[in-house]
Amino acid sequence: MTAPAATTVGLTSWRLPAEGAEEAVRHAARLGADGVQLDLGGPGRGPWADDPGTVEAVLRARAEAGVALLGLTANTLNDIGLTAPSRSADGTLARVVVVRLLDAAHAYGVPLVFLPSFRRSAIDTPDDFRRTARILAWAATEANARGLVLANENVLEPERAAHLVEKVGSPGFRLLLDPYNLCVAGRDPVRWVAAVGPYLADQIHLKDGHLRAEGSAALGTGDGRLDDVLAAVAAYGPAPRALVLENDYRDGDTALPLRDLAWARARAARPTPSPAPSHRTEAAV
Repeated sequence: MTAPAATTVGLTSWRLPAEGAEEAVRHAARLGADGVQLDLGGPGRGPWADDPGTVEAVLRARAEAGVALLGLTANTLNDIGLTAPSRSADGTLARVVVVRLLDAAHAYGVPLVFLPSFRRSAIDTPDDFRRTARILAWAATEANARGLVLANENVLEPERAAHLVEKVGSPGFRLLLDPYNLCVAGRDPVRWVAAVGPYLADQIHLKDGHLRAEGSAALGTGDGRLDDVLAAVAAYGPAPRALVLENDYRDGDTALPLRDLAWARARAARPTPSPAPSHRTEAAV
């Protein structure tokens, strides 16, 4: 079986030398990407993607450039904390941002919304886990009401990641895979995929690097085991709708993104094995 012809290779707006969503769409088009994931923006994160007139401008740019809008996230939640107590100021603000994110995603017509669990949203303690599961369950219900799929990006141990999905308890909830984030956190990304495969979102973040050095490495040249991970996804997860590059391209040099786009397109077109048998016992907690 071959990867679907519609498999998209995209970029993330927050890793491009672009100020705002419209500019990110046009920059992605200039690089030849098929699509782009956008960030909601906010303090220290760039212009809000739902500012007056912005949605219309981005949709116009999308139509003119022929670039798909793949998803929307709110990286500002890493500065606020999904793990904040629900009645605290930060907990209230997190919910306000999530509603704003979901409304913007509905306006943009994206197929996926994802919430990050890093920095102040990192899931480090049992309380963090309970609070994250609670807000994700609420957010999944809100996303479903808007016709959206909700995902969470985290670096939990695979059994804990599977347990999080079960605690959220929504058929419209997924896990967003980023193999290199897992490597940095000391996880085996291939084992992670094997354990949570049925729960994966059909978009995957791809970046690479060297664990003992800073900076991006061209896809496939670092410690991210990306080929092994993509083989595991083909065996255990849904066929990827999009491979989304998250290497850091903010310096404006086009050599790395063009190379990475070619690398990802080659993998998107590679023959894949038949799905593996169910592994529910691995994912059980």
